[in-house]
Amino acid sequence: MRSQILKFKLVDRGFKDFLVLVPGWATDYKIFSTLDLDFNYILPLNLGPFNFNSGLIRFLKKESINKISIFGWSMGGFLAQEFAINNPDTVDELVLVSVRREYGLNTLKETRAQILKNKKAFLYKFYLNFFSDKDKYGLSWFKKNLLMDYCRRMGLTELIGGLDYLAQAGIRIDSLAQFKKFRIFHGEKDAISPFEEAREIKNNLPLAKLINMPEAGHAPFLVKDFRDKYYYG
Repeated sequence: MRSQILKFKLVDRGFKDFLVLVPGWATDYKIFSTLDLDFNYILPLNLGPFNFNSGLIRFLKKESINKISIFGWSMGGFLAQEFAINNPDTVDELVLVSVRREYGLNTLKETRAQILKNKKAFLYKFYLNFFSDKDKYGLSWFKKNLLMDYCRRMGLTELIGGLDYLAQAGIRIDSLAQFKKFRIFHGEKDAISPFEEAREIKNNLPLAKLINMPEAGHAPFLVKDFRDKYYYG
């Protein structure tokens, strides 16, 4: 996992600016399939969290891209912040979605035990927890397009590697204070990353803007009006 060679894909959508979309644990870039923002997208085709920073740097150099915004969701939020901290001159805006300060070791240990016991059953329940009772649109789309594929295809090596990364990851408040273009999106009904933690992060970062989504769960970008009401609203 630590020596994995990362691959990225550039999706030219006809815009002048570039946005790196970083998925969370137990998902991949296809989770962003409905996201319609005014950027060309850079997508990780495989996600090795320990090599993300160096892999993205190589890709940007190869494509002669000097400036990006970066959108990190859940575990991807930790990866996005690390890239931004290590490469502040490259990042125009940092966007963190559904993040928390850190994941407790007991929670990660229990997750590891459950996926080793019955991976498919654990993942099925985990994915359904992405959605609040109000988010019928996001849940319906996810069930139709990704739920069973993810349950079947996510491998133990990838899942365990992600847990190992989360065990040492955390939001770095002091290092993030330098960013002036910095937004945090969070659903108030998030069952995985409590909204109170997002509020705490924002309270310690005066320059950051917290966009709370009252009826959203852990995947707020799948809410039907995310683009117009929240991202550009």
